[in-house]
Amino acid sequence: MNQPLAYVHPGAKIAKNVVIEPFTTIHNNVVIGDGTWIGSNVTIMEGARIGKNCSIFPGSVISGVPQDLKYDEEDTLTIIGDNVTIRECVTINRGTTHKMKTVVGNNCLIMAYCHIAHDCVIGDHCIFSNNTTLAGHITVGDYVVLAGMTAVHQFCSIGNHAFVTGGSLVRKDVPPFVKAGREPLSYVGINSVGLRRRGFTTDKIREIQNIYRILYQKNYNNTQAAGIIEAEMEATHERDEILQFIKDSQRGIMKGYFKSN
Repeated sequence: MNQPLAYVHPGAKIAKNVVIEPFTTIHNNVVIGDGTWIGSNVTIMEGARIGKNCSIFPGSVISGVPQDLKYDEEDTLTIIGDNVTIRECVTINRGTTHKMKTVVGNNCLIMAYCHIAHDCVIGDHCIFSNNTTLAGHITVGDYVVLAGMTAVHQFCSIGNHAFVTGGSLVRKDVPPFVKAGREPLSYVGINSVGLRRRGFTTDKIREIQNIYRILYQKNYNNTQAAGIIEAEMEATHERDEILQFIKDSQRGIMKGYFKSN
């Protein structure tokens, strides 16, 4: 890592085989794991905890001070897992007293110009396409794909295996296993392509489809639909995950799509 044109604070803990390219700045109270590559002109600020075998491309700023007027220089963290790729000019801000940390899981791809604000918690195997923007306090599950220029409102949740189409404005919670699109953002089917890629069987995909038909296509309200799903559908991990997501939703789940007259 011995790069004379980069600045590494003596208080940073950098694994021996980390590569740091010229003109990068690494502040105090930073930890970077084995095999990680840091491109030129990257800034890694206090509180960053970066895992093994990550790649951080030029122009990115990791663990910047939150863009939150309530932040008062608390000692908070940005935690990034292993095998994460962060492309050019991504900004990831550290936490506030709400969660004390911002988290990005393992094996994620965060494409160019994305922003992840304070206190977000991102699961594993997520893909955020170019210019995706997350406000503060957002929770994203595993295997979530957010297509380009998606913007997510603060305190929203997005469930496991969800896919959100490009240019979307996410104002409500997006349940697991679904595709979300149109304006306002609505249910447009389940993420069958993604589920097949991840080994879900045809029977399991059909089960998930049947659950969402009750929720979105039978003219029940959410409480009625959840009761019917619980009473009539076999108890499985996926069924229970969907029901728990609906129960836990703070902003309310997105609506089903309907045509205007």
